[in-house]
Amino acid sequence: MSKQDNSPSPSSKLIAELPPLGMQASDLTNDFLRHLSSTLGGLYNSKSQHDLYKALASILRERLIERWNQSQLAYEQQGCKRVHYLSLEFLMGRALSNAMLNLGITDEVERALYELGLRIEELCEVEPDAGLGNGGLGRLAACFLDSCATLQLPVTGYGLRYQYGMFRQYIADGSQVEAPDHWLRDGNMWELERMEFTQRVQFGGRSESYQDANGLQRMRWVETQDVLAVPYDTPIPGFQNETVNTLRLWKAAATEEFDLGEFNAGSYPEAVAQKNAAEHITMVLYPNDASENGKELRLRQQYFLASASIKDVLRDWEERHGSDFSGFAEHNCFQLNDTHPSVSVAELMRQLMDDKLLAWDEAWAITTATMAYTNHTLLPEALETWPVRLFEVLLPRLLEIVYEINGRFLSEVAQHWPSDTMRLQRMSIIEEGHERQIRMAYLALVGSFSVNGVAALHTQLLQEGLFSDFYELWPEKFNNKTNGVTPRRWLANCNPQLRACIDKTIGTSWVANLPQLAELRPCADDAEFRAGWAAVKRNNKVRLAQLVQQDCGVTFDPDALFDVQVKRIHEYKRQLLNILHAIHLYNRIKAGDTENWTKRCVLIGGKAAPGYAMAKRIIKLINNVAYVVNNDPDVGDLLKVAFLPNYRVSAMEIICPGTDLSEQISTAGKEASGTGNMKFMMNGAITIGTLDGANIEIREEVGDENFFLFGLTADEVKVRACNYDPNGIIAADPDFARVMEMLECGHFSQFEAGIFDWIVSTIRNPGDMWMTAADFRSYVDAQERVAEAYRDQERWTRMSILNTASSGRFSTDRTIGEYNRDIWKSNPIAPAPRQQA
Repeated sequence: MSKQDNSPSPSSKLIAELPPLGMQASDLTNDFLRHLSSTLGGLYNSKSQHDLYKALASILRERLIERWNQSQLAYEQQGCKRVHYLSLEFLMGRALSNAMLNLGITDEVERALYELGLRIEELCEVEPDAGLGNGGLGRLAACFLDSCATLQLPVTGYGLRYQYGMFRQYIADGSQVEAPDHWLRDGNMWELERMEFTQRVQFGGRSESYQDANGLQRMRWVETQDVLAVPYDTPIPGFQNETVNTLRLWKAAATEEFDLGEFNAGSYPEAVAQKNAAEHITMVLYPNDASENGKELRLRQQYFLASASIKDVLRDWEERHGSDFSGFAEHNCFQLNDTHPSVSVAELMRQLMDDKLLAWDEAWAITTATMAYTNHTLLPEALETWPVRLFEVLLPRLLEIVYEINGRFLSEVAQHWPSDTMRLQRMSIIEEGHERQIRMAYLALVGSFSVNGVAALHTQLLQEGLFSDFYELWPEKFNNKTNGVTPRRWLANCNPQLRACIDKTIGTSWVANLPQLAELRPCADDAEFRAGWAAVKRNNKVRLAQLVQQDCGVTFDPDALFDVQVKRIHEYKRQLLNILHAIHLYNRIKAGDTENWTKRCVLIGGKAAPGYAMAKRIIKLINNVAYVVNNDPDVGDLLKVAFLPNYRVSAMEIICPGTDLSEQISTAGKEASGTGNMKFMMNGAITIGTLDGANIEIREEVGDENFFLFGLTADEVKVRACNYDPNGIIAADPDFARVMEMLECGHFSQFEAGIFDWIVSTIRNPGDMWMTAADFRSYVDAQERVAEAYRDQERWTRMSILNTASSGRFSTDRTIGEYNRDIWKSNPIAPAPRQQA
């Protein structure tokens, strides 16, 4: 391999010699006023909160960039192994408070702003959520980047810079209404455009063979319609360790702004058609793929991410090593976050063969030594497949490569299992049928050296079910990496009062070493500590009650049990089971069955995919039930129900500290892992849940006595499906029968006859794969145990403390450490110490 030149450039030397920016309040004040007057052209007495926010963000960004330069210089000088994390989602949320925490200057910033008569909380509220994801997958990616920087691992995130993020959700007459989330309307203070690294991405056209200068037969992709990928970089700071990593997001742009000939001829729409078509690729997060146009756009997004990112990585390699790729696999790893970026397998092969002129075997050896695949779902419908005809039109050269990969792979399968044609059909990347499909998960499985699930049960079910044939062929590829969440955002930053309580008790180093929270366990038996813990929880509940009042118009009593389920609306997550229980409680109140009653406030939030009709109908049911319950004088404050609109990261930062009971009630065997369950646990909520996903590991850590378990197991769900009789279950349970009667008689839809018939028929359907009726009685009984435990506040507070104390396993620091140990095999790199002013 050619020798790498690790000597810093002249500009790098000059940057390294610059004196560091001050971190004291006086330094921050001076820089704040400088940006406000010079950069933004404003006056100190300006009333624009947005200008004040931008000035504050500017001084933090300067300090991040200072460390960013030092971190990248250290990676370059060390010649370390780089990891490239490809994800179609990065649900980053707000950056301002997180940057202050990780830089370690929150107190200094507060002091500086106080001297100027400003409140930091008000400026934080100005920042929009960077809504570049639709749920746990994108938030996990954001947590991963935080931990990679905290562990000082050379990891770059690659994603798409969607102009419109996850839609803004409004509720009108109880139903979800989607509105655009133009989060970039006022710009993004945290990004830097890097035009010099723009890449060209190809679509359409055709492939042709030719002979190169050495007489070898080659392939090339010609007559393509190209789109530019323009990178925007966001700094990702580690926790108070001087390391800042990179999130690189690609924006689609036309190769030409407009056709001047068409414009001069008076054809104005046609003149800008190419520009508009190109920009559509990164216009909206996850288009609705119910239509053919939606499917095509989604495939364009996936390939655009893969092609631009791989070209960027190869560009960087060639700048350091020239055309010698013999050491590429040793120094690079691509981690595919779910199936969306799996086209990367074929695209890396194309670029290595067609652009870098490597032979197939050499290119395949590099690809299968650098690609690693994380699977995040057990639902077969979520394992993307694309029609072959769509590849033929959009990615003809990629299709040829997929065919070749599949042919060689099936030859290997045939050698292991001669004459087993059924197995060949099951394992083929190309699914035969009425319309031939490409199984993208199978492409990732074949082309990757590592395949991991995200919870122990999830990985087991992948090996025994969804991917059992591949596990039988390549058991060494499979491994488990249970998810986590970053304790910086999800405890230290979002719950400052609890952080202060913990700091006072066990010190501050737990923020970067979460297992140290185990030192809190003895405190659960200390009455004085319990009293302080309960006071913090109540303050957080007051804050959450204010959010519910503001967004829902519903009054929550902070002394009631706050029962919360916030996540994407989906049948397998069973928000329906939750609202059936609320109806059951309502029936009990109406019947006068309120002896030893535990006041309860039920909060449900989440977005339904725009094309998911049943999920939207469930939202409608929740809101209708809430309206009836909250306006019934017989109920009073015994029960409140609210649906929180536009659930988002910044809302969750208020919700999880104020939650008493965390609802993790998915049908067993359907949830891959979950991360909301971890955030709630970390903040002292107690879980009610099935043995599904990471719930199993949460229960192992905290103990059965501090977890409310109910429901069928994954194995029992399989057995019950063979003779499932929901109508018999309902008839045998008077409580359940009354709940169904309330739905069927139209009590919650008096002016919308029949609107919930679809939901009723689904519950009563023997083919209901979510087993709502099967788990109803067990769930109601578990909720009774919850109510009893909550009435004993000393017991409940003890359980709360033990949940937080047991959450150390669920830090993404642990998760990323395992990814690096078992898959990436990179080394931590610390930037050189900066000169002190």
